[in-house]
Amino acid sequence: LGNVLDEMFVDDMVDMLEELPAGVVKRVLKNTDEKTRGTINTFLKYPKDSAGSIMTAEYTNLREAMTVKEAINYLRKSGANSETLYNCYVIDPNRILDGVVSVRRLLLADDNALVKDLMEEDVMSVHTSDDKEDVAYLFNRYDYLSLPVVDSEDRLVGIITVDDIMDVMEEETTEDFERMAATFPSTKPYLKTSAWELARNRIVWLTVLMISGIITGSIL
Repeated sequence: LGNVLDEMFVDDMVDMLEELPAGVVKRVLKNTDEKTRGTINTFLKYPKDSAGSIMTAEYTNLREAMTVKEAINYLRKSGANSETLYNCYVIDPNRILDGVVSVRRLLLADDNALVKDLMEEDVMSVHTSDDKEDVAYLFNRYDYLSLPVVDSEDRLVGIITVDDIMDVMEEETTEDFERMAATFPSTKPYLKTSAWELARNRIVWLTVLMISGIITGSIL
């Protein structure tokens, strides 16, 4: 399991660990290196429905003072460990998010141009505590490929990519369909859910429908 986790990005690793028994998680964390263990623990502390719980720590950040040539060389060295390279986020020495620049723009710019002259300062970001459904709305409305995630002090702590938000959209859509079918959303597959649990999920909605049907019948 340790070898499997070593090949995964942190956000996928956290998703997997959340599904495992506590005893297994404890053993996995015990056998990971200190840096990875610290990152995983940070992610596990975020509320389940927050932006922090679905972000990834594997992203590429640049500094304003870098030239285009320096930035591209840096991308070649560190880019393999990033989940996406469409956009690079620019931070100051205190990790405050200053702007964003696309790799395409870097490749087309002069080698001696500065990152600060190419970046867009008006960058959209979300906070770690924001609801992931609100983040999904932003992706859907503006067609983002990734969004930076900042903490309460506007420091860049991670990014959310479009593949992660697709999972959120699927989850929310499934939940909506279950509500439309007069059942409380269930975390278990239908065929693996007991008859008693299915009945319990439906009973409230069926009671409401029965009462409203009686009232409608009386009116008619």
